Amino acid sequence: MEKLLHYTWKHRLYPLGTLTTTDDRTVEVIDPGLHNRGDAGPDFFNAKIRVNGTEWVGNVEIHLKASDWFRHGHDKDAAYDNVILHVVENADMDVMTSSGRVPAQMVLKVPEKLKTDYEHLLHQDKYPPCHERIPDIPKVKTHMFMSALQTERLERKTREIVKRMKDSCGSWEDAYFQTLARNFGFGVNNEALETWSMCIDLNKAAHHRDDLFQIEALFIGQAGLLNRVDEKYSKEYSYLQKKFGLEPMNSVMWKYLRTRPQNFPHVRVMELARMYHEQRTGLSQMLECKDVKAVGKLLGVKGSKLNLIVINTVIPIMFAYGRENGKEALCERAFDLFDEIKPEDNNIVRMWQECGLSVRNAGDSQALIQLKKEYCDKKECLRCRIGREVLTK
Repeated sequence: MEKLLHYTWKHRLYPLGTLTTTDDRTVEVIDPGLHNRGDAGPDFFNAKIRVNGTEWVGNVEIHLKASDWFRHGHDKDAAYDNVILHVVENADMDVMTSSGRVPAQMVLKVPEKLKTDYEHLLHQDKYPPCHERIPDIPKVKTHMFMSALQTERLERKTREIVKRMKDSCGSWEDAYFQTLARNFGFGVNNEALETWSMCIDLNKAAHHRDDLFQIEALFIGQAGLLNRVDEKYSKEYSYLQKKFGLEPMNSVMWKYLRTRPQNFPHVRVMELARMYHEQRTGLSQMLECKDVKAVGKLLGVKGSKLNLIVINTVIPIMFAYGRENGKEALCERAFDLFDEIKPEDNNIVRMWQECGLSVRNAGDSQALIQLKKEYCDKKECLRCRIGREVLTK
């Protein structure tokens, strides 16, 4: 498996003794280079090696068989002309770049223990596959891993928010409103509420902000849910639709099945309309909140719903806005909010707790969600920090 060979090269799991090329030149690895995780081009960039005492800086390409070089067309691709070392498990032939140069080639074997441990992880019956080994990892290391995973998950949410901002012509207000609306779905109607929020032109809505009835009509009409409310809203929406040239969303997106009455889509939309009318959905007001209690007072929510809104909306927006605008204090406050909130209580968190991982706050629970969704579910043990700890023991 080629990715095991990548792992062996990246983490310097080389055999004892001197490394040599296929033509018996000595190889010393100074820096294995930067792993290319998906872009076109060689597998490792800017590696540094010595071959027979001569230092080379360039790229490294890895294959199971040397002949894969030609099978993948690298001999005709100038992007591979800067390859200084071709690492293979089976050197069945020499290779050549498009410029006619023959790069150094070295045979590297994946350690048998690594193969065995990796196969064990992949074919474990119990989930997660590393459950037996987690208790052996020092707590200081697991806390470090979880801090990195927490940041990783927050970075993903930040990218989504920045995209919303850019798609809204640079409006942070729109990005915040869309993120808030999305997370008012509490899982079932997240996608539908985000789609709905993008149908709301806040500049047009602002003309009628002081009239709750008109805002309710505008919001519920754009949601395509007039059939779920009093018919008086239909007449008002018809007037607003003609005035602003409005186009409502397709109502088939909304889900009512297995949804509690207080979470019905039209109830959520009406709640957001009331919040907007009362001027509780402004970005500047949210950024002024110093703690979770202040957020609850601003938005008028409490308990577990408040915690979910803070975790999925307030913290990511605060971090994204702070980072994009050079306001470090906002980024720090975002992380402080994590510390205020108790860990989420869900199947994922309970599973990791049963494996021996301690969960101190919402930041830790977010880290464990990231661990499961981005690593365990995708069987990315080789990229996982815990997996790496298990495999390199």
